[in-house]
Amino acid sequence: MNKTGIVVRREYLRRVNKKSFIIMTLLTPLLFAALVFVPLWLSMMKSSEVYEVAIADRTGKYASLFEDTDNFRFVKVESASSDAIRASDAAKKHDSFALLEITGDLLQNPHAASLYSEKQIPQDLKREVNQTLKQYLENEKRASFNIPNLDEIIENSRVNIDIQTIKWGKDGEAKESSSEIASVIGFLFTFLIYMFIMMYGAMVMQGVMEEKTNRIVEVMISSVRPFDLMMGKIIGIGLVGLTQVFIWCILTTALVGIGGAILGVSGGGAGAADMAAIQGLGATSPAATALAANNSMAANIFTKLSSFNFVEIILCFVLFFIGGYISYASLFAAIGAAIDNPEDSQQFMMPVMLFLIFAVYAGIYSVQNPDGPLAVWCSFLPFTSPIVMMVRVPYDIPFWQISLALVLLFATAVLLVWISAKIYRTGILMYGKKPTLKEIARWVRF
Repeated sequence: MNKTGIVVRREYLRRVNKKSFIIMTLLTPLLFAALVFVPLWLSMMKSSEVYEVAIADRTGKYASLFEDTDNFRFVKVESASSDAIRASDAAKKHDSFALLEITGDLLQNPHAASLYSEKQIPQDLKREVNQTLKQYLENEKRASFNIPNLDEIIENSRVNIDIQTIKWGKDGEAKESSSEIASVIGFLFTFLIYMFIMMYGAMVMQGVMEEKTNRIVEVMISSVRPFDLMMGKIIGIGLVGLTQVFIWCILTTALVGIGGAILGVSGGGAGAADMAAIQGLGATSPAATALAANNSMAANIFTKLSSFNFVEIILCFVLFFIGGYISYASLFAAIGAAIDNPEDSQQFMMPVMLFLIFAVYAGIYSVQNPDGPLAVWCSFLPFTSPIVMMVRVPYDIPFWQISLALVLLFATAVLLVWISAKIYRTGILMYGKKPTLKEIARWVRF
């Protein structure tokens, strides 16, 4: 085994055998799954607490419109004033959570209704009041026009349209697609590349700085060339990142499948178990309707997902991750070799961070227009292409654009490795002095 391979093996095994790596690799997919399913599960749970809402309707027209719900109970009360303080006293008198006071005709004065409470008004309560009053006022407004069958005319004039997006395959097969799902896929892979470049690039810099500070590097370069040492560290830590991505993909896929099964969502529509559950609940019951809707939505999503070429997307992700990681990791290694303490790193880290932050914002703004000038040009620039290009790949961009971006990216990565090796070779043995940009330029020319 050559000396670079020895360094790669050392860096890889030293990190993957750490308990922190094993724990975080196993726990992170659980956290991702929890972020997806826990809010969904909590949103499906209904609160058992019922809030009493007092209604003081001076007009006598609106109080009877409100019907009790699972969370709110409406009670009609009398109020002598529309003043907020006295209205609050009226609510307290009836031990109510909130008071809805209506002081005039809402068609004439839409601001004649106010909702008082000592606490922040929940969105559910505000929405319930607004919808109830809005529906009644719209009906009253239409009735004032004295047009026969106006409600029926308006109802018949409503049109719901949802344009299907169909993608043609190379074999002529048509599959339903979704730009929304393409945006989610692109943004997910973009975020993963950004996160891993930042995390593992910083790990390279930290490792170089530790070896330099502890003077271990002086012993190591007596038997290993500085270039072999730098490349071994970059490749070894990069393999750690790819290992973690591979494990996360497997665990996340398994956890999403398990979570979907627990929540009653399946990829193929309503299966035998789901049909039995629907029959047990009653075909027209709300629970059965909700279960059928969940399965229909899941089946629609899986049908649209089948239109994406995930082999191409994952292959592009791996290639752009490797090119982007090598480019930035080599810069991080050069920065770690040029400085003695973390405080001095800010001066050199700022330009690198600006490129990464710009790439993230360019990727975010490119989601809505993946073929726009910003998205196209930033997907070719080597410092931004690993992040921005992954936004565009799910939209089936021309193959020559992906190829050109990869050629430029890896050519730049080779150039940056060469420059960083020059800086690393000189800076790794320099202590007690923070180099200037002029001195670093001289190291490169040396």
